[in-house]
Amino acid sequence: MSVAGVVIDDRGRALLVQRRDNGHWEPPGGVLESGETIPDALQREVLEETGVKIALPAVLTGVYKNMTGLIVSLVFRCEAIDGDLTTGDETRALRWATRDEVTDLADEAYAIRVLDAMDAASPPAVRAHDGVKLI
Repeated sequence: MSVAGVVIDDRGRALLVQRRDNGHWEPPGGVLESGETIPDALQREVLEETGVKIALPAVLTGVYKNMTGLIVSLVFRCEAIDGDLTTGDETRALRWATRDEVTDLADEAYAIRVLDAMDAASPPAVRAHDGVKLI
C-alpha cells in the first residue's frame, strides 16, 4: 500500500515532484513502512520529498489500484503548515502546477489523482490503471 499527498496552495495549484529515478512528475508519496500508520506515512513522505510539513488529518480524495503492479494507493488533499520547498533523495525538482499543467506534465494515472484531489469530490474517487493509463 502506498500514500500520496496533493498539497494545494492558496492559488489552487498542486505541488508536484519530479522523481529522480524516472523523471516523471507526480504527487509526493510512497510505500508505508512496517508498523507505520497511514497518516504518519503520508506526513513522512511529503516531508521527505518536498521539505513541507502537512496538517493532519488530511482529506482522502481517492483510492487507486495499479492493476499491473498490484499496488493500492490512498491519495489525500493536504495543507502545508510549515517548511521550505526542497528536493530530497528521491526528487529532482518541485513545481506548483495548475490543472492544465498537471495534465501536461503527469501520466494520466497520476494526473487523475491530482485532479481528483484538486476537485476534492465526496465520496472519494475509486479508480484502476495499468501504471500509466486509466482502465
